[in-house]
Amino acid sequence: MANALTAIRFLLILPIGLLLASSAGTAPLVAALVLPLAIVTDLLDGPLARRTGTATALGGTFDHTTDFLFVVSGLVGGVMRGVFPAILPALVVAAFAQYLLDSYWLHRHHGLRGSSLGRYNGVLYFFPLCGDTMIRLGLAFLSPALTLLCWLLVGSTLVSMGQRLVMSVRQLRQKSLASPSAGTPDQWPR
Repeated sequence: MANALTAIRFLLILPIGLLLASSAGTAPLVAALVLPLAIVTDLLDGPLARRTGTATALGGTFDHTTDFLFVVSGLVGGVMRGVFPAILPALVVAAFAQYLLDSYWLHRHHGLRGSSLGRYNGVLYFFPLCGDTMIRLGLAFLSPALTLLCWLLVGSTLVSMGQRLVMSVRQLRQKSLASPSAGTPDQWPR
């Protein structure tokens, strides 16, 4: 059931991008229906999987990948209309790629290795999509806050990527020092 909820959100990836790219008068109204549906499915799928004992690493990856694609699609749509800085979806793509590489390739985990700031960013990436939709529905006074939020997300994404890089380098260094081929502590370079 949890994967079915994620699949609903997956089916909304292309529509949200098209809706946020569209200048049609009905686009924000439809986006105002799509966004809550996506958010509700995102809020329910994880707890449902845990409660029913069906949570798996693959299901978690499906959930995170769907969130990533949904957000990037909406951000690219907004970039096409000129309301979001183009660097934001580019950084979200880079951060997600780093997240996958760090989790599965560098550390050989069977699931995704999250970080606190990464989790907050993952939630906050939905806000520009909602903010743009609300502005288009008549709440124009939110426009400066939306611009500020986008640039704060650019900064927090860069910080998150830097933290993950530092953490990964430290962990890889510790692993290499702990390996038998590294020698004993008195043999390590000083």
